[in-house]
Amino acid sequence: MSCGFCHVGPSPVNPPADPENPKWENLSSIVGAQYFWVDRILAWESDSSSFPVQIFQTYRPGTLDTSLISSDSINNPRTMNAFYGLPARMEVAKRWGTETLAGGNLNNKQLNDFIHAGPLTQYFQPPSTVETPRILKDGSDSVGVLGALNRVYLNIGLFSEEWLLHFRPLVGGEPISPIEIAVANKNSAYWGATQQQTPDLALFLLKSSLGHSLKDATGGDAYLTKDNAKLQRGKIVFAERCARCHSSKIPTPAAGLDPGGCSGKNYMDCWNKYWAWTKTDDFKSKMRAIVLQPDFLKDNYLSTDQRVPVTLLQTNACSPLATNAIAGNIWGDFSSQTYKDLPSVGSITVYDPFTGAPSQYNMPAGGRGYTRPPSLISVWSTAPYLLNNSVGNFDPNPSVATRMGTFEDAIEKMLWPEKRDKDSVLGDKIPGVIDRTTQTSYIRIAPGYLPDFLKPLLGLGQRFFPWLFRNDEVVLGPVPKGTPVELLSNIDLLGESTAPQDQLKHQEQVLNLLLKMKHDLAALPPGTSDAEADKVFANLVPGLLQLSKCPDYIVNRGHYFGTSYFQEEPGLSDDDKRALIEYLKTF
Repeated sequence: MSCGFCHVGPSPVNPPADPENPKWENLSSIVGAQYFWVDRILAWESDSSSFPVQIFQTYRPGTLDTSLISSDSINNPRTMNAFYGLPARMEVAKRWGTETLAGGNLNNKQLNDFIHAGPLTQYFQPPSTVETPRILKDGSDSVGVLGALNRVYLNIGLFSEEWLLHFRPLVGGEPISPIEIAVANKNSAYWGATQQQTPDLALFLLKSSLGHSLKDATGGDAYLTKDNAKLQRGKIVFAERCARCHSSKIPTPAAGLDPGGCSGKNYMDCWNKYWAWTKTDDFKSKMRAIVLQPDFLKDNYLSTDQRVPVTLLQTNACSPLATNAIAGNIWGDFSSQTYKDLPSVGSITVYDPFTGAPSQYNMPAGGRGYTRPPSLISVWSTAPYLLNNSVGNFDPNPSVATRMGTFEDAIEKMLWPEKRDKDSVLGDKIPGVIDRTTQTSYIRIAPGYLPDFLKPLLGLGQRFFPWLFRNDEVVLGPVPKGTPVELLSNIDLLGESTAPQDQLKHQEQVLNLLLKMKHDLAALPPGTSDAEADKVFANLVPGLLQLSKCPDYIVNRGHYFGTSYFQEEPGLSDDDKRALIEYLKTF
């Protein structure tokens, strides 16, 4: 149940005739909860004038922000992973997944602790070297398979009496510290019992992770081309443009990556060498030969599981900017030293959400700035696309015909990005959509959730006589309709520096901004129009932009490979794009 809530969904090849009444054979335990609507689950019969509800409405179906409770002050809804091709993924880990553990990382259980013979004993070399898949989208789960599984249970409530001591739930604003495996080992029998059972879960996932083929779906064969020449051309296009990130079968040796994958402080040097090689005739000729083999798709994870810099992807940067796994943060014991040593990827272009003006944002080092490519196994069934399901129109019907309609819509928008949704306010001034509030809303915070440095937001009665004002709350608003949601959800309450004097200065800056927001917006008379509220809110925008922990507000941009939007290579012809789409259907 704990896993199924986020990872069970309708079977792509045997979907239920009635989605409201599926039978067991209509469900799959590995596809991910593609039809999971967070706002309907967490805010049933919700009040859209509540700003948290506006946040939940940015969670597209099939996405969830797993840092919602242990908040990192970034709104980050991301797709729930499918468990496809795990045996092949473990082979990728042996080739490119070498990570070094240090400190609390070393307390993670490894497969060798439970399995003493056979191939699964190869993934840990004492005292501190592990070969591992990168599980989370930012590549931070990097301490071994069992560590990745065990961490999830902490994040959904296991040993919560300890976990909740390390952060202020939901609101944040207090210093975060790592939950230590050593403490869990000492004080939680439930944690110990979980560690004993996750090896069996890992074995189950390895056995059950076969992909779903369109040819095996009811009526699926009708969607597959019979034009062998087009299919052959699609294979060539895939080899030359896609396989470098979306194949676990890559020519050997892979420049920059072999042996071991190269990571840590010199990773960008290695990655740049690899990327340059993938644009050469040497790589392309070898890759074509591999893709044209009849068994290319067999035992192929269809991803390299490498960490790709967001500067290259140009996708929304909030996921790569997540801080929960960096040194000293809540999941510090579950991310490798290799991850923590990663260099900065450089700077990205971000856009003012009110004017559209571009500016540069320097990405920090220490693990942030990367995304591991998703597997393309069963890609025909997993649309919409990108890590937040923002490209493609969602349809709640899980039938094969509906999935194919969603696939066609989403894959066209991936390969013809000019077809993607545009922002309702800025239109063509920016490359995509900003999630904006759908109506006037208010931020309401119970006094007990406020961090100490924000207590001045309370009235004098609430601060000094709380027993008389126990039902009062802090109210910030009205927030006008059309306000970028992440402009408020991404306020960095803590700041980057850990130096006490810097933290105090940052807290003062945050408090002054919120006091101004509370005063200016509360001064608006009842019935004020959004247009009038916008004028007042506009005075707050510079301060909000300055304090943003992720100032990238465009959710559906990036991954322009093969299109005219990608400056490093010529865009594919329409015929080549169509051929590629036909080949992708066979995955």
